[in-house]
Amino acid sequence: MILLCLLTVQALQFGETVELSAGSCAFEDSTCGYVSDSTSLPWIMNEEGHYISVDTSQGTNGDTAVLLSPDLHSEEWSCIRLIYQIATSSELPVDPTTLNLYRRVEGESFDHLLWTTTEPSESWLIASLDVRNSTYKYKIVLEGVLGRDISASIAIFEIKITTGYCIECNFEENHLCGFMNRWNPNVNWFVGGGNIGNSQSILPRDHTLNDEFGHYMYVDSLYVKHFQEVAQLVSPRTTTPMSGCLSFYYEMQQESGIVFTVYMKDITGFYEELWKADSTVNTEWVLAEVDFNAPYPMEVIFEVAFNSAKGGYIALDDVSFSPAFCSNQTDISFAPIEASCTFEEDLCNFYQDNKDGPGWSRVKVKPNAYRPGDHTTGMGYYLLANTKFTSQPGYIGRLYSPTLPGNLQYCLRFYYALYGFFKMRDSLAVYIFEENHVVQEKIWSVLETPKGVWTQVEITFKKPMPCKVVFVSWCKNFWDCGLVALDDVSVGTGSCHSTDLLPTFPRECTFERNECAFTQQKKNRGSWHRRRGQTPTSYTGPKGDHTTGVGHYMYIEASNMVYGQKARLLSKLLRGTSRPQCLIFFYHMYGAGTGILNVHVKKHGEKDETLLWRRRGEQSITWLRGLIEYTCDRNHQIIFEAVRGMSIKSDIAIDDIKFQSGPCKEMGETTIQSSGYSADFNEIEY
Repeated sequence: MILLCLLTVQALQFGETVELSAGSCAFEDSTCGYVSDSTSLPWIMNEEGHYISVDTSQGTNGDTAVLLSPDLHSEEWSCIRLIYQIATSSELPVDPTTLNLYRRVEGESFDHLLWTTTEPSESWLIASLDVRNSTYKYKIVLEGVLGRDISASIAIFEIKITTGYCIECNFEENHLCGFMNRWNPNVNWFVGGGNIGNSQSILPRDHTLNDEFGHYMYVDSLYVKHFQEVAQLVSPRTTTPMSGCLSFYYEMQQESGIVFTVYMKDITGFYEELWKADSTVNTEWVLAEVDFNAPYPMEVIFEVAFNSAKGGYIALDDVSFSPAFCSNQTDISFAPIEASCTFEEDLCNFYQDNKDGPGWSRVKVKPNAYRPGDHTTGMGYYLLANTKFTSQPGYIGRLYSPTLPGNLQYCLRFYYALYGFFKMRDSLAVYIFEENHVVQEKIWSVLETPKGVWTQVEITFKKPMPCKVVFVSWCKNFWDCGLVALDDVSVGTGSCHSTDLLPTFPRECTFERNECAFTQQKKNRGSWHRRRGQTPTSYTGPKGDHTTGVGHYMYIEASNMVYGQKARLLSKLLRGTSRPQCLIFFYHMYGAGTGILNVHVKKHGEKDETLLWRRRGEQSITWLRGLIEYTCDRNHQIIFEAVRGMSIKSDIAIDDIKFQSGPCKEMGETTIQSSGYSADFNEIEY
């Protein structure tokens, strides 16, 4: 890190003054059109310029300072670089001081969180964020959140928005485009050129300007002490899926064994070689091109290994990227929707092996008080193995996914539910089938006893060859022949357990970590409670949450309330827009005495509320999906109001709240409107 600081200072010294693009600001003598939100703490310009900041002298734990950019418009891919620092007196594990960066798109009531950090430092840090092109105007929103630290500050040194990709760099700009040297005591990457005589190697002119004043990166063997000493230069991590041609110029002089290799590394630490230089000595700049595919976050690593102190040097310049591949190959892109299915219409691209017979049946359960419906909506279709047509010892059912391209990391997610006897072990398993159908590997199987709850499974895997995912249900003997249900299968690229996942509110709240930005209106009212597992009272409430089956949800505990008492959960203030908005959520209303669930919208500054949606009485033993399409041209809040019913068997729960811009795409699939039972309550449709 010390070396990085030196590189940064050095880059600042030779950086030329350039005209800043729209949305960029160095905070020298003005804020370049950036303004503080009047409803939050103000950002303060340093009297001597150079940065803008907020600190604990202005507020306390939980207070926010919001900085808004002028209106921006980018029809091309762009890169946002943020130079910042969080300084704290201590590192607290709870409620740390935080810096968030959002993108506020015109016509949407919520902001898109692009990046967040709580990392304190003693020097400036740099964050690089790729932003796709868009036809809508937008603003950059910087939000500083003060934590529990007695003394803390958040400072922003520079915001720079440029056309292009964040992994591109000619090393002429300040801060080296976010490229970082990975510290090694003996060999490291340095800034060369700019008439800086800081190396004993014979270094070339730069490639960009082709003179002694241009800059490049270089590493030499002068201080090598061990065999295979390694120096690494690491690019900013990609934040948006991208594929195409990665190119760069390099010059190599060697006397004894230099190995110059380019890798890409994912967030789990897995390295994959992209390119390796041959042993030819190049005294001129040479162009290297390599096909680059990053469907999930990746770093590009330029690595040089030396065998001795007389190895020579490598110089690097003009790293660039094009969305067109270097070769004439066709982009073997993977569209996750091709291997995902909710089974609402059909089996999508999944299929069954004819030799096994119809092992999996697509079924639908009408809302009832005895058997849960599907996971997608509560009233839709899912797959059921071991049905009344196939429930016999020796039965096996296989469901195959479409072929997945090889050499990519995948995240497989699906939901399953079990109903039956005591021995359900291995009644459902997941295999990976190689394309040649010779190799098969079990990557997951059921271990626990049945619970009758839709439970989520997440599996990360990577195979060198094209492969298929196979869901296998096996009935070995009578006691194993329960019912196995499967729904909402999805396949995406990258790791399921990425540590870089961003919190998604206000677009979405699963209540897994906390109540997000929802607050309670408790005056003379009941309370919403965040809970995991089954509610205390029998014959009411859910057995598990909707998100994973073992996570958290919000509910009212009827035994702590009186008849007619209300509990209200309020969203944060959402921006008004003339465009329609879609609110999606899941609700659970099971119990003979169930009361009412209302959803209101309340305009900011007004006392009156507008009722958007209502359900009264017992609806189903399963989670049901609610869809609300509404338009509100003023800042507003969404309010979930639960009213306690006539008995303690009237728990009401909500989960997985999601806001989407635009009309609800499935508005025709409305939930049931009334309570009461039908004659075919527990009927399964095949």
